[in-house]
Amino acid sequence: MAKRTSYQSELSIEKIIQKKVQGRYLLYLPFDYHSDLIKKWPLIMFLHGAGEQGDDLALVKKHGIPKRIDKKRGFPFVVVSPQCPQGYWWSNDLLIALLDEIIANYRIDKDRVYLTGISMGGYATWELAIEYPDRFAAIAPICGGGDPYLIERIRHIPVWAFHGEKDRIVKAYKSKRLVHALKKAGGDVKLTIYAGMRHDIWRVTYKNKKLYEWFLSHQRKPQENADITEIPSTVTDSST
Repeated sequence: MAKRTSYQSELSIEKIIQKKVQGRYLLYLPFDYHSDLIKKWPLIMFLHGAGEQGDDLALVKKHGIPKRIDKKRGFPFVVVSPQCPQGYWWSNDLLIALLDEIIANYRIDKDRVYLTGISMGGYATWELAIEYPDRFAAIAPICGGGDPYLIERIRHIPVWAFHGEKDRIVKAYKSKRLVHALKKAGGDVKLTIYAGMRHDIWRVTYKNKKLYEWFLSHQRKPQENADITEIPSTVTDSST
């Protein structure tokens, strides 16, 4: 059987947003996905940074997991990598609709769905998990940030955050304050700070086999004493 690689696809989403919105994404299926018709696979959703916005999916392969799997055989995850349109922010509604679409059409283990992203996608990783705390087994935000308000909603989700000590684009304190708040809320969280490194820490982070082993070591946990507080429609980080 020929090797499966990343390929382009399009998704029309009308489930949550009233008007029709086109969502473009890359989808990677493991090499042996079609050889075992029973096995359910872990899924990683990867969210790119601001520099990869637009309508050219080749941009999504510039960094992170899409770049890695485009050249590597045997990656043991299904990976979906959506593209954010130019001039917009990641839409949680669209991302969850895409996640639902992938789970409905591919053999995905719903208890092993992982979320990660870089820079703008790192912010979105925190935000999406907080808004949908029942969907992910573990998350890995990279050089991201956000508002610690409602961080207790993900105290049951394992988090491994990463940041460059000398990051001038997204300051390292933005990860530190979220990690601190989550620890205070009783969360399962750890933070890796790369000494002397700046913003593009994804170059080393996604090469680290321990990250993927860490993902696979976690399955989705039920929320204990879940906080049912509704999230405001606009929660922003005023310091960005």
